[in-house]
Amino acid sequence: MQSALLPFTAGALLAAGLLFGASAHAGNQKEEQLADSVRLALANAIHDTRPPKPVLRDAAARARYGAWFDEMSKRLAKRIPDQLSRTEFLETVWYESTRSGLDPAMVLGLIQVESAYRKYAISIAGARGYMQVMPFWTKVIGDSDRRMLFNMQTNLRYGCSILRMYIDMEKGNLYLALGRYNGSRGKPQYPNAVLAAWKKWEFNHAG
Repeated sequence: MQSALLPFTAGALLAAGLLFGASAHAGNQKEEQLADSVRLALANAIHDTRPPKPVLRDAAARARYGAWFDEMSKRLAKRIPDQLSRTEFLETVWYESTRSGLDPAMVLGLIQVESAYRKYAISIAGARGYMQVMPFWTKVIGDSDRRMLFNMQTNLRYGCSILRMYIDMEKGNLYLALGRYNGSRGKPQYPNAVLAAWKKWEFNHAG
């Protein structure tokens, strides 16, 4: 899996002229043929047993993370009122996003669109959890235990790893990758919705 942070922001998508208006509805990933190397990379990412705790190498990184965490916790308080649950959620979002080379703000925006931060959300098609992961993925790259998609870290790890894969498949084109994640590749509604939510979760630490 790639680990470099994406050189994209919500504003970059807008500047690239990829938005066409209209509202969006959450959809679902579609099962497709994967190269053995891709399947193995996904499976290895899913089975990584390290705890989702930030690894911060210096004081500046700790300060940046602390400022991000404090601000995101304030913004998320109404959606996840319990402080412990909110702390675990944000730690995991940051960890799983950065380990997959994703902007945490994009992941928070995607979760807003997909599940409205509902841990036990289930779509009409059967997608589950915060990032609305389709159960077939547990057979393709996991241990076939679809119940684990309601586990916070498992769900976020699947979702971030799958989105990273789609971005790689689309050679960095976030518009197409987000559409593929939603099962609506080439249609503007879902990328538009994620972009709008993504912008609301962006954070710039001046320190």
